[in-house]
Amino acid sequence: MTDQEKPQLDESEAPEQAPKEEQKYMRKIRSFVKREGRMTNRQQTATDTLWATMGITYKEGMLDFSEIFGNDNPVVLEIGFGMGKSLVEMALNAPEKNFIGIEVHGPGVGACLADAGEAGVTNLRVMNNDAVEVLEHMIPEKSLSTFQLYFPDPWHKARHNKRRIVNETFIENMRHKLVIGGLVHMATDWEPYAEHMLEVMNATPDYKNTVEGDYAPRPDWRPLTKFENRGQRLGHGVWDLLFTRIS
Repeated sequence: MTDQEKPQLDESEAPEQAPKEEQKYMRKIRSFVKREGRMTNRQQTATDTLWATMGITYKEGMLDFSEIFGNDNPVVLEIGFGMGKSLVEMALNAPEKNFIGIEVHGPGVGACLADAGEAGVTNLRVMNNDAVEVLEHMIPEKSLSTFQLYFPDPWHKARHNKRRIVNETFIENMRHKLVIGGLVHMATDWEPYAEHMLEVMNATPDYKNTVEGDYAPRPDWRPLTKFENRGQRLGHGVWDLLFTRIS
């Protein structure tokens, strides 16, 4: 989901040093604030009618992608697909790949399902859950060809930086899910977050930048979003990072 689409809200947090008896009640620091809006009739209908074939319900236990998709094509995982238009477009343009999208906001999931259904996309599955939990409990090791994270919430205030999904732990956990040679593709329109992403990736010796220098040109497979188009008209920058797993 793009940072423009996400509500910028504060949440109360437990103190960093809590008594041991209270630690089990401490709230996890999440990279998102889940504030559900009402689904449109179109989104609700798509969810009701297409979830059985295109939805994956969260449960602990590793997924079998061959069983889910009925083939052994490479699997692309995208976290935070927003309303899903670019994800549906990518799946439609690359039938030789399988796509899984994870999004925490129900209306976005419904919109993605509606677009996918209308486009006749069959190589896409969606989840409505916290991606960190999905990665830990449902994605097998060395099962993904590509990981995509486009325009995550930058949590630009210093006191909120700890909420950023891109950190050393997350990137290391993602590495185990990628095949050797698998691709990490991230994009942001917030330059300080781009610098943070680059620092994290460069600090992980098991990844290699695919381009000389720091940032890559936008690959053809990543569609332009309406927010990106608007940003370009206003002179805003967008930074793409492309790294491969080398070990």
